[in-house]
Amino acid sequence: MSKAKRRRFSAEFKAKVALEALRGEATLAELATKFEVHPNLIAQWKRQASEGLVEVFSGKASRGEAVGEAQIKELHAKIGQLTIERDFLARASGR
Repeated sequence: MSKAKRRRFSAEFKAKVALEALRGEATLAELATKFEVHPNLIAQWKRQASEGLVEVFSGKASRGEAVGEAQIKELHAKIGQLTIERDFLARASGR
């Protein structure tokens, strides 16, 4: 008995389907037939999209970017420190 391969959908495809579902111009069953996915999957993507919109307008996305930038600066500083230590140890060992 062979297992069916699980299909993977790109973020762009999910967004396209979720946007059409949010518009409400077609039923989930019609969208499922059009895009060849299960209606429950479309409902899940629709829910995720609507929850994501709340975050966009609440500013949580921009706070996440600020945290990411701070973490990048910290990591760059650590890389610089480790590079200096490596060079020092290489010179000390005579390489």
